[in-house]
Amino acid sequence: MKLDAATIEKKLLHFPDWEYYDNAIHAEFEFDNFKDCFSAMSRIAFECEAQNHHPNWSNIYNVLKISLSTHDADGVTNKDFKLAEAIEAIVEVEE
Repeated sequence: MKLDAATIEKKLLHFPDWEYYDNAIHAEFEFDNFKDCFSAMSRIAFECEAQNHHPNWSNIYNVLKISLSTHDADGVTNKDFKLAEAIEAIVEVEE
C-alpha cells in the first residue's frame, strides 16, 4: 500500500541518509574506493533478491546512489523502508 507524504517524512526521521522526492526515497553512499563500493552493492543485491524488491541504483567509482519505490503501488511503501533498513545495515558494516 502506497504511503502518504506525511507518513514517509515521519518514517525518514529514522533514516537520516535518505530523503523523499520524485515519488521515491533516495540515498547516496560514499566509500573509500570502488572495490568497497562494489562489495556493498553485491551484498545489497543478495538482500534485494531475498526480499524480491529491487532498487534503481547507479555507481560512479566510490559513490553509490540508490532510489527506492514500489512499482506496483506507484510510490513508496513499507517494502521500500524494509529494504532501506537492510541497505543501511550493509553499508554500516562496509564503512
